[in-house]
Parts: sequence; C-alpha cells; structure tokens
Amino acid sequence: MQLFFHENITENTFYLDQEESKHLIKVLRKIQGDKVDFTDGQGYLYQSVIIDDNPKKAGIKVLKRLFDPEDDYYIHLAICPTKNPDRMEWMMEKITEIGVHEITMMESEHSERSFLKLDRLEKKIVAACKQSLKTRIPKLNPICHMKDLVINPKFDTYQRFIAYVDKDNNHHLFEKAKPNSAYLVLIGPEGDFAPKEIDLAFKNFFIPCSLGKSRLRTETAGLAAVHTLQLINNLHPL
Repeated sequence: MQLFFHENITENTFYLDQEESKHLIKVLRKIQGDKVDFTDGQGYLYQSVIIDDNPKKAGIKVLKRLFDPEDDYYIHLAICPTKNPDRMEWMMEKITEIGVHEITMMESEHSERSFLKLDRLEKKIVAACKQSLKTRIPKLNPICHMKDLVINPKFDTYQRFIAYVDKDNNHHLFEKAKPNSAYLVLIGPEGDFAPKEIDLAFKNFFIPCSLGKSRLRTETAGLAAVHTLQLINNLHPL
C-alpha cells in the first residue's frame, strides 16, 4: 500500500498540483484507472481512483472515505533544536513514524539554536506520515521559550515530565508515566537545562524522569521519550 497526501479534500473529485502530479504519473508511473489512497492528515483515508493521468494536473476521484479514530492518549514533545539541523530533521521523521501527536520547538538558557525552517520540518513530517501509513499529521509549533511552556495552564491536566541528566534522577519515564493520558515531555538542549529551569519546572508540577543510564544526544532523547510513551500505551490498552 502507498499513501498520498492532499490537504482539504472537500469534494469527491480533486486535482493535484504539478509537483504531486509529476511524482504520481511520471515517477510512480500511475495511469488512469489505477487505485490510489490519499489522506488529508486529519484522520481520513480516501480510497480513490485516477480519472486523469495528466502529469501536470492529475485528477482524482474519491470512491470511499474512511475515518481513523483518535488515540486514547496524546504525546506532546517539547524539545530544544540541535545545533545541527540535520539531526533534528532525522528525529522528526522517526518520532512521526513511531507516533507523536504534537511537537514544540523550545528555547532554553543553554540553547545553541533558536531557529529552524519549519516548512522544511513539515515536509519531513508529511513524508514520514506517508511512509508509515499514518492518516494524522502531527502538529508542529513554532519556537516557544521554556518558561512560557512550563507555566501555561493549558497543560494542567497533562502528565508533565522533564528529562535531564543527574545521578539522582534515576526513575525512568517508563516507571512514571501512566497509560491513556495526555503527556508533555521537555527535552533540553545539548548543554541540558539550567538548574533554575529545572527548579521552575518542579514548581509547576513537572515530574523529573530519566531516559536510561546512557547520556543521550538531544534528538536521541526525543526519540526515546516518544517510543517509551508508545510502549506504555500499547502494552496497557484500555
């Protein structure tokens, strides 16, 4: 099965832009009459057929629309961008494949980069959704300061965690997180969080957690956190 993406599918017939048409018709060699599956990224799967194999404006007709129910849990990862943007792009692909619901780029005192090309990250996320056959595209938020995120009352009902390196912080996220919940996990920069940032998180009811005995790169920590929460919810379904 191959999955294609098209935003705002509101009619039974729609047309692809030139880039997508060329990929579908020229690169993948699809022709009129071929069955194709599309998603709008909002949880819908559209079983469709090609009605016009024009490589500049391919026409698609929806045969059946299916809805993929939302998960009973919600994973929100807030992470400081790495100095090397390639590593962050790699992480975005992998956590999308594993299953993340929302990502916030976070700035902290020790951040080495406060800017990333969100449009490029969006493309990586969409490509990963198509590759892993996901019908829901994770929400990607612009840069936000760590303090503003920590004090935001929006997350009062979430299980809130801060992962950082400390010999006394030896309780793994797997032990702390409860299944079927909404989670917010903070991952610091390559220099880790400043002590006052950790204290601020504690004052706002964030729970300290470890991601293992090894010292992890930022992007590896983000991947480990998402994978851990997925394991918890897949091992303990409702």
